[in-house]
Amino acid sequence: MSPIISPSELKRLPTENLVLLDARVGKDVYRNYLDKHIKGARFIDLDKDLAEIGENAAFGGRHPLPAIKKFAQKLSELGISEKSHIVIYDDKNGANAAARVWWMLKAFGLEKVQVLDGGFQNAEKQNVEFSSGEEAFEKSDLIKHENWLLSISTLEEVENELINGNSTVIDVRDAYRYKGESEPIDLVAGHIPGAINIPFSENLDENGNFLAPEILREKYVKLLEGKPENLIIHCGSGVTACHTILALHHAGFRIPSLYVGSWSEWSRREGKEIAKEI
Repeated sequence: MSPIISPSELKRLPTENLVLLDARVGKDVYRNYLDKHIKGARFIDLDKDLAEIGENAAFGGRHPLPAIKKFAQKLSELGISEKSHIVIYDDKNGANAAARVWWMLKAFGLEKVQVLDGGFQNAEKQNVEFSSGEEAFEKSDLIKHENWLLSISTLEEVENELINGNSTVIDVRDAYRYKGESEPIDLVAGHIPGAINIPFSENLDENGNFLAPEILREKYVKLLEGKPENLIIHCGSGVTACHTILALHHAGFRIPSLYVGSWSEWSRREGKEIAKEI
């Protein structure tokens, strides 16, 4: 199953076991969900459901993963079971919480998980049916897992991998943030020494849809030529990094490791070197 699904393909899916998740973020996001969402979609919150935000981002970053048991409880509340076919969307071309949800569901062990290509806006353009208000659905039985099943890297592991030259660390933030020209979210501009910059936006075409798998594969093969095959992906807080992980999987690569803490952790951790290109 492709990790990406188009609006036209979504419209043809059987409704049995189908679960749509609205993962939009921002101010008044739940009110926006109630005002308009794809018919049947259930709301999932980045800050409350997809992260366990702590007091000090120097240890874990701005969006550390929640305990897996807490996430399992949320899936039960959303009516998600091992039989579910889950399609997630946001309004950032899948580049924000939709990709994070996809990664977490795959890391939880669920198989039928896809991100809607082009997200909310593309669904509107393609005349997908929308609705408003609350959606009625039943809870599912709790799925029990003890550990995340996909690779996760810690700050210390990222540092050691770079020192030893065993991994390629990819920073998917915009180039101006990587170069250290300015930083709109975190406290310090710059990047992890040794990390390379491939902005997640380059995974998309001019319409905000994912590039075709063969184009993505050709692009990343060229960019990673001569570099260690083991990949660690990071961004600002472990959210948009999942967009590039999704793109790499879509292109046929093995799912790489996610550095969840990302720049928000590294840049706050005392004693860590910060590189700039200005």
